[in-house]
Amino acid sequence: MQHLEEIAERIHTTFVTRTAVRDQLLAQARTLTRHCANAIRAAHREDRQEAHTQLAEASRLADGFHALSKEYPDLYYAGYTQDALKEYAEASIVYALLDGPNLPAPEDLGLEASTYLQGLAETVGELRRRCLDVLLKGDFQEAQRLLGYMDNIYDVLVTMDYPDAITGGLRRLTDIARSIIERTRGDLTLSLRQDSLEKAMRLLEDRLGTTNPEVDV
Repeated sequence: MQHLEEIAERIHTTFVTRTAVRDQLLAQARTLTRHCANAIRAAHREDRQEAHTQLAEASRLADGFHALSKEYPDLYYAGYTQDALKEYAEASIVYALLDGPNLPAPEDLGLEASTYLQGLAETVGELRRRCLDVLLKGDFQEAQRLLGYMDNIYDVLVTMDYPDAITGGLRRLTDIARSIIERTRGDLTLSLRQDSLEKAMRLLEDRLGTTNPEVDV
C-alpha cells in the first residue's frame, strides 16, 4: 500500500499542475477575446493603429496557446481555448478585409483549419455591420465590395461539407452566414432603389422647374 500512496502523490502533483495550466489558459482566453473585440471595434472606427495594436497583443497570447499544444493537447483543444482562437481568426480577417482583399491564411495565424473556418464564417456578421454603416453614408460602392467578400466567403464555406466532428459545427455557422448575406443583399438592393428614385425625382423637379420655386407675396 505504500506504493499506492506514492502513485497517489504523483497523481496529485499532475492534477495540481494541470489545474494551474487550465486556470492560466482560461484567463488568457478571456484576455485574448477582449483584445479581439477591441481590434474589431477599432477597425470599424477606421482606427487602424489601435486595431493593429490590439491584434498584436492577441497574437502574442495566441502564440502562448500554441506553445502548450504539444505538452497539454487536451487543454489546447478544449472548447474555451478554441473559441478564443476563433475570435482571433475573426478579428484578423475583419482587420484585413475592411482595408482590402488580402486576408491571412490559417498558417499565417498558426490556427487549425476548423478554427480558422469558424472565424471566417463569423466574419460575415462583422462585414454586414460595416456594410450597413457605409450604406448610411451613401457609399454604395463600398457596400457592394463588402457584399462581394461575403459572397466569396459563403462560396467557400458551403464547399466544406464534412462531419461536424471534423469542422467543429461549421455547417450551422454557414447557414447563419447565408441568412446574414441575404438580409444584407436585401438592404443594399432597397437602398439602391431608394437612391435611384430620389435621383429621378430630383431630375423631374429640375425639368418641371419646381426646385426652390419663387413665391409671390
